[in-house]
Amino acid sequence: MPDTPIISLRNANIFQGKSLILSQVNLEVLKGDFIYLIGKTGTGKSSLLKTLYGDLYLKEGEGNVCGIDLKKLRWQNIPELRRNLGIVFQDFRLLTDRNVHDNLEFVLKATGHKNKSVIQEIIDTVLGKVGLKNKGHKMPYEISGGEQQRVDIARALLNKPKLILADEPTGNLDPDTANEIMQLLFSICRDYQAAVVMATHDYSLIQKFPARVMKVESGSLREITPAGMV
Repeated sequence: MPDTPIISLRNANIFQGKSLILSQVNLEVLKGDFIYLIGKTGTGKSSLLKTLYGDLYLKEGEGNVCGIDLKKLRWQNIPELRRNLGIVFQDFRLLTDRNVHDNLEFVLKATGHKNKSVIQEIIDTVLGKVGLKNKGHKMPYEISGGEQQRVDIARALLNKPKLILADEPTGNLDPDTANEIMQLLFSICRDYQAAVVMATHDYSLIQKFPARVMKVESGSLREITPAGMV
């Protein structure tokens, strides 16, 4: 029996307010898939990601993410959707008034965890996965940009997500650190069998770490070969 898709969009129209950004989007993402989302700034990559994690409502077409019907999504059940996915941002979005451990603890408590020993075990596991097991006591300003991005990825892993949505996760990083983050994302895809959808402008990363490529262009989304990236 085939796996149920982690993401399924059929003839989906993506809006920002009343403006139609993308039309007739069809996308299927399975467990363990790694998908690059490319396209010029302003073409709709972020709008598509926001629709997938519930920041924008799906008004037209069909959409299902992690078993949740996007057409029926309301603010009350957005937390249910978010518990099944992790979001990695370009600008990290860490809480600057608390250390790495407490940043992660804040998210776990916000998503319903109450047992202190379970919370500690989860934090130790995700920090170990991203190579920061001994950095839990550090404040965000005391670690490098690459390490802050690793904390952001650790935060995305807290609830063992089926899906990770990454919006330009290497955009603020030097090439060597970007390569390390890519290796980490691919290892998560493999080890957790999580699907990863990553928006990027860095085509050199796609050459180094090949995977499926979806291009946003002229109000539509289509799958392309690496030769069609330019």
